[in-house]
Amino acid sequence: MERVYLIGYMGCGKTTIGKKLAKGLDWDVIDMDSRIENRYRKKIEDIFATEGEESFRKKERFILEELSALENVVVSTGGGAPCFFDNIDVMNASGLCVYIRMTPEALAERLKHAKANRPLLKDKTEEELADFIRQQLDKRKPFYEQAQFVIDNDNGTPEEAARKIMDLLNS
Repeated sequence: MERVYLIGYMGCGKTTIGKKLAKGLDWDVIDMDSRIENRYRKKIEDIFATEGEESFRKKERFILEELSALENVVVSTGGGAPCFFDNIDVMNASGLCVYIRMTPEALAERLKHAKANRPLLKDKTEEELADFIRQQLDKRKPFYEQAQFVIDNDNGTPEEAARKIMDLLNS
Protein backbone atom coordinates (compact mmCIF):
# COMPACT_ATOMS: atom_id res chain seq x y z
CA MET A 1 0.00 0.00 0.00
CA GLU A 2 1.56 3.25 -1.09
CA ARG A 3 -0.94 5.71 0.35
CA VAL A 4 -3.27 6.02 3.31
CA TYR A 5 -6.35 8.25 3.35
CA LEU A 6 -7.67 9.40 6.70
CA ILE A 7 -11.35 10.30 6.54
CA GLY A 8 -13.86 11.46 9.13
CA TYR A 9 -15.69 14.50 10.39
CA MET A 10 -13.83 17.75 11.01
CA GLY A 11 -12.14 17.76 14.39
CA CYS A 12 -11.69 13.97 14.61
CA GLY A 13 -7.90 14.25 14.49
CA LYS A 14 -7.09 13.39 10.88
CA THR A 15 -4.30 15.96 10.56
CA THR A 16 -2.63 15.15 13.88
CA ILE A 17 -2.93 11.39 13.39
CA GLY A 18 -1.70 11.82 9.82
CA LYS A 19 1.47 13.55 11.00
CA LYS A 20 2.19 10.82 13.56
CA LEU A 21 1.48 8.05 11.06
CA ALA A 22 3.62 9.60 8.33
CA LYS A 23 6.50 10.01 10.78
CA GLY A 24 6.22 6.37 11.83
CA LEU A 25 6.15 5.18 8.21
CA ASP A 26 8.78 7.69 7.05
CA TRP A 27 6.28 8.92 4.45
CA ASP A 28 5.09 12.39 3.53
CA VAL A 29 1.86 13.73 4.98
CA ILE A 30 -0.45 15.91 2.92
CA ASP A 31 -3.37 17.82 4.34
CA MET A 32 -5.87 18.07 1.50
CA ASP A 33 -7.38 21.37 2.66
CA SER A 34 -3.91 22.96 2.94
CA ARG A 35 -3.08 21.69 -0.55
CA ILE A 36 -6.26 23.32 -1.89
CA GLU A 37 -5.49 26.60 -0.11
CA ASN A 38 -1.94 26.64 -1.46
CA ARG A 39 -2.96 25.71 -5.00
CA TYR A 40 -5.76 28.26 -5.28
CA ARG A 41 -4.16 30.88 -2.99
CA LYS A 42 -7.39 31.23 -1.00
CA LYS A 43 -8.57 30.06 2.40
CA ILE A 44 -11.21 27.32 2.32
CA GLU A 45 -13.75 29.64 3.97
CA ASP A 46 -13.09 32.24 1.25
CA ILE A 47 -13.66 29.69 -1.52
CA PHE A 48 -16.95 28.71 0.14
CA ALA A 49 -17.95 32.37 0.60
CA THR A 50 -17.05 33.66 -2.87
CA GLU A 51 -17.43 30.62 -5.13
CA GLY A 52 -19.79 28.32 -3.22
CA GLU A 53 -19.54 24.74 -2.07
CA GLU A 54 -19.90 23.22 -5.54
CA SER A 55 -16.80 25.05 -6.79
CA PHE A 56 -14.90 24.00 -3.66
CA ARG A 57 -15.90 20.33 -4.15
CA LYS A 58 -14.65 20.41 -7.75
CA LYS A 59 -11.31 21.82 -6.61
CA GLU A 60 -11.16 19.16 -3.88
CA ARG A 61 -11.81 16.41 -6.44
CA PHE A 62 -9.04 17.72 -8.71
CA ILE A 63 -6.59 17.65 -5.79
CA LEU A 64 -7.71 14.12 -4.83
CA GLU A 65 -6.94 12.92 -8.36
CA GLU A 66 -3.44 14.37 -8.06
CA LEU A 67 -2.87 12.85 -4.62
CA SER A 68 -4.08 9.42 -5.71
CA ALA A 69 -1.07 9.22 -8.02
CA LEU A 70 1.53 9.98 -5.34
CA GLU A 71 3.38 7.24 -3.46
CA ASN A 72 4.31 6.87 0.19
CA VAL A 73 1.87 9.52 1.41
CA VAL A 74 -0.60 9.85 4.22
CA VAL A 75 -3.49 12.06 3.08
CA SER A 76 -5.57 13.87 5.67
CA THR A 77 -8.78 14.57 3.77
CA GLY A 78 -11.34 17.29 4.34
CA GLY A 79 -14.36 16.08 6.30
CA GLY A 80 -16.69 16.16 3.29
CA ALA A 81 -14.23 14.86 0.70
CA PRO A 82 -15.42 11.21 0.73
CA CYS A 83 -19.06 12.28 0.30
CA PHE A 84 -18.93 13.90 -3.12
CA PHE A 85 -18.62 12.51 -6.64
CA ASP A 86 -17.08 9.03 -6.40
CA ASN A 87 -14.26 10.25 -4.14
CA ILE A 88 -14.63 7.40 -1.63
CA ASP A 89 -14.24 4.90 -4.50
CA VAL A 90 -11.08 6.68 -5.69
CA MET A 91 -9.64 6.55 -2.16
CA ASN A 92 -10.49 2.88 -1.64
CA ALA A 93 -9.11 1.91 -5.06
CA SER A 94 -5.84 3.81 -4.68
CA GLY A 95 -4.93 3.31 -1.03
CA LEU A 96 -5.91 2.22 2.44
CA CYS A 97 -8.88 4.29 3.58
CA VAL A 98 -9.33 4.66 7.36
CA TYR A 99 -12.37 6.28 8.98
CA ILE A 100 -11.49 8.07 12.23
CA ARG A 101 -14.84 7.76 14.03
CA MET A 102 -16.00 9.91 16.94
CA THR A 103 -19.35 10.54 18.58
CA PRO A 104 -21.19 13.81 17.86
CA GLU A 105 -20.76 14.84 21.50
CA ALA A 106 -16.98 14.34 21.45
CA LEU A 107 -16.71 16.21 18.14
CA ALA A 108 -18.82 19.12 19.44
CA GLU A 109 -16.59 19.39 22.49
CA ARG A 110 -13.48 19.56 20.29
CA LEU A 111 -14.99 21.95 17.76
CA LYS A 112 -16.71 24.48 20.02
CA HIS A 113 -13.53 26.57 20.29
CA ALA A 114 -12.61 26.34 16.59
CA LYS A 115 -15.90 27.47 15.04
CA ALA A 116 -14.50 30.71 13.62
CA ASN A 117 -12.19 28.77 11.27
CA ARG A 118 -14.84 26.30 10.14
CA PRO A 119 -17.21 27.70 7.47
CA LEU A 120 -19.98 25.20 8.19
CA LEU A 121 -19.93 25.85 11.96
CA LYS A 122 -19.14 29.51 12.50
CA ASP A 123 -22.62 30.83 13.36
CA LYS A 124 -23.80 27.95 15.58
CA THR A 125 -24.46 28.03 19.34
CA GLU A 126 -23.13 25.09 21.40
CA GLU A 127 -26.55 23.40 21.30
CA GLU A 128 -26.89 23.97 17.56
CA LEU A 129 -23.35 22.69 17.05
CA ALA A 130 -24.03 19.24 18.54
CA ASP A 131 -27.31 18.92 16.59
CA PHE A 132 -25.65 20.05 13.36
CA ILE A 133 -22.79 17.57 13.79
CA ARG A 134 -25.26 14.75 14.49
CA GLN A 135 -27.22 15.59 11.31
CA GLN A 136 -24.04 15.86 9.24
CA LEU A 137 -22.73 12.53 10.55
CA ASP A 138 -26.04 10.87 9.69
CA LYS A 139 -25.66 12.11 6.09
CA ARG A 140 -21.97 11.26 5.82
CA LYS A 141 -22.02 7.91 7.63
CA PRO A 142 -22.87 5.87 4.49
CA PHE A 143 -19.76 7.30 2.82
CA TYR A 144 -17.45 7.15 5.84
CA GLU A 145 -18.40 3.55 6.53
CA GLN A 146 -17.21 2.51 3.07
CA ALA A 147 -13.62 2.93 4.34
CA GLN A 148 -11.69 -0.33 4.61
CA PHE A 149 -11.06 0.26 8.32
CA VAL A 150 -12.66 2.18 11.18
CA ILE A 151 -10.81 3.47 14.24
CA ASP A 152 -12.80 4.86 17.17
CA ASN A 153 -11.10 7.97 18.47
CA ASP A 154 -13.28 9.38 21.27
CA ASN A 155 -10.74 8.50 23.96
CA GLY A 156 -7.59 7.46 22.13
CA THR A 157 -4.48 9.51 21.59
CA PRO A 158 -3.18 10.39 18.11
CA GLU A 159 -0.20 8.11 18.80
CA GLU A 160 -2.51 5.16 19.57
CA ALA A 161 -4.54 5.76 16.42
CA ALA A 162 -1.37 5.99 14.29
CA ARG A 163 -0.08 2.75 15.86
CA LYS A 164 -3.37 0.96 15.04
CA ILE A 165 -3.11 2.08 11.42
CA MET A 166 0.54 1.00 11.20
CA ASP A 167 -0.50 -2.39 12.55
CA LEU A 168 -3.17 -2.62 9.82
CA LEU A 169 -0.57 -1.83 7.17
CA ASN A 170 1.78 -4.47 8.52
CA SER A 171 -0.84 -7.23 8.73
